[in-house]
Amino acid sequence: MKAILVNDDKSLRWDNVPNPILGDDDCLVKIEAAALNRADLMQREGDYPPPAGCPEWMGLEIAGTIVEIADGAKKKSNWKIGDKVCALLGGGGYAEYANIKYDMLMPVPKNCSMVEAAAIPEAFATAYLNLFIEGNVKEGDTLLMNAGASGLASVIIPMAKAFGIRVITTVLTEEIANNIKHLNADRVVVTTKEDIVEVLKEELENGHPVDVAIDCLGGEIMGKCIHYLKHGARWIMIAALAGYKTEIDLKNIYVRNVRIIGSTLRSRTPEVKAQILADLVKNVWPKVESGEVKPTIYKALPIQQAEEAHDILYKGQNVGKVVLTV
Repeated sequence: MKAILVNDDKSLRWDNVPNPILGDDDCLVKIEAAALNRADLMQREGDYPPPAGCPEWMGLEIAGTIVEIADGAKKKSNWKIGDKVCALLGGGGYAEYANIKYDMLMPVPKNCSMVEAAAIPEAFATAYLNLFIEGNVKEGDTLLMNAGASGLASVIIPMAKAFGIRVITTVLTEEIANNIKHLNADRVVVTTKEDIVEVLKEELENGHPVDVAIDCLGGEIMGKCIHYLKHGARWIMIAALAGYKTEIDLKNIYVRNVRIIGSTLRSRTPEVKAQILADLVKNVWPKVESGEVKPTIYKALPIQQAEEAHDILYKGQNVGKVVLTV
């Protein structure tokens, strides 16, 4: 089969690789679409190696068709050959086929295309993990979701809204604010015009303080914002694209009982990931199928154009997910 490999100069090529070897609990999936994540860029640069036992090529989420089922998977699951599925992978999605443990598969939600389905597993699992497990967010709470134009925000914002959560998000320009209107955030802060620190201070004074923040930016601004949250709030760090260092008033943290939580989906055990996927199908799939929550697709490109697709993420051009079709 073929997969996307990284050359010594970090360029990409579509080349021959060995066919997957099916483990006893695996299903073989013929891949039809694979969505991009920033982790793919980090892996391409050599900064985010795949977990042990995963292929060397990138790709954390796919959609496709089951074409073979190992004996263990047959006994432990209800999957059938021909089932349309989407899946969370440790790596290896930029390819024609993948062998995937039965409990890492989810049915493609009704009314979703395969391109949309490919954009679901990693982003939706990350959203669910940080909203409901780490964030313990509840109906009526207020969420701060930084970087509102990101692929993850395009999932977290509508997912939060579907569960009755008030959402504040940040973007760089008015143009981007217009581009994410369909996500229905309650307050979109254009940071070139408004100071997010002053906005959070105002929200606190007006009785709408932030209960949970999901932050992929970090940097200097994080330490300034964290002073203006609700008592007992959770600030969840999932990346630090704006910088790895900040300055925090520690007295403010313990007086207000604020928790700073570091969180990545990839580091979770397979058992935890499987439970998150099962919870997604049970709790979120009905809202996907009703149209309350859907992935935002920015662009779909043939997998042979993976380098062009990566450039979209490198340049920050996308509002929503970029997907490769196989």
